[in-house]
Amino acid sequence: MAGGVGSRFWPMSRQSYPKQFIDVLNCGKTLIQMTYERLSRFLNPENILIVTNAEYVHLVKEQIPNFPYQNILSEPVGRNTAPCIAYGCFKIQKMNPNAAVLICPSDHLIIDEGLFQNIVLDSFDVVLQKPIIMTLGIRPTRPDTGYGYIQFEEDNIETPYYKVKSFTEKPSLEIAEYFLSSGEYLWNSGIFISSVHHLIQEFQCYLPDIHEIFVNIKNDLLTEKETEQVNDAYLKCQNISIDYGIMEKTEQVFVYPASFGWSDLGTWASLYEHIPLDENHNAKQGKVIVFNSHQNMISSKIQNKIVVIEGLDNYIVVDTADVLMICRKNQEQFIKEVVNHLKKERIYDHYL
Repeated sequence: MAGGVGSRFWPMSRQSYPKQFIDVLNCGKTLIQMTYERLSRFLNPENILIVTNAEYVHLVKEQIPNFPYQNILSEPVGRNTAPCIAYGCFKIQKMNPNAAVLICPSDHLIIDEGLFQNIVLDSFDVVLQKPIIMTLGIRPTRPDTGYGYIQFEEDNIETPYYKVKSFTEKPSLEIAEYFLSSGEYLWNSGIFISSVHHLIQEFQCYLPDIHEIFVNIKNDLLTEKETEQVNDAYLKCQNISIDYGIMEKTEQVFVYPASFGWSDLGTWASLYEHIPLDENHNAKQGKVIVFNSHQNMISSKIQNKIVVIEGLDNYIVVDTADVLMICRKNQEQFIKEVVNHLKKERIYDHYL
């Protein structure tokens, strides 16, 4: 899934160039390039589909030049993750009705790729035998309020995965601290695995309108009519996430606890956790000089420009060609408020 805008990563992530296409880690690769390389190590590249907004198809082609063009699924408008996944599943079903499906975002970081691969392959074996959805849950290391949480039923069955009891979206700090101490909760990675047959059945049960829309066009997939039919279909689709639409309703969802060094890199504070720190715990990208400053996340990727900081503690400072943002690290939800404000003030569209 590569169609998101990444508004919490503004002003680096923009509508025209979202974070999955940016080298946010300064490692020489963008997040979508890292995701594609991770998957293509154990999956046939011909079996990988990238679903993205029509506006970003050219970016996929530029950044993954050898990727088969026919496997880029173009969305005419953003309708959240449920229609995106329905489109992918109906296309996969036509390619191979017996397929197992791994669904994952294009902009996440996974450090232990070997463990990730082993868990995915183990899960493939399970979902091809049982009509379930397997989600990957990450063992929490801190009471993070920016992640969703999965509560699981720990029983005596001899499997590495457990039945999901409940989902909780972005709790308060007090509740997140309880989740961490209880040991019953995992971070929701947004990565899940199932058979294509079962996923489509779940759409039929819990999102019947979206299911019917894609049933009506399934014969046109993999034909010259696909783009036209999909464009019409998306205009009829409800804007809804797979979490609200299916995952929180179905009884057939299990979670595989894992610790493979995962981060959704959804915010500047989460990026701070993965950038080398100086002696005063400042994370710096670009030509940055700091004095008497501690625990800041400072990013400037403008050539021939030096950023000098003095006397700041626990701030996010992002300097781009047209925006300078300075925000307290513990108030970064303010960033999304700014983006929403700019959307309302139409004169600022250029900065989105």
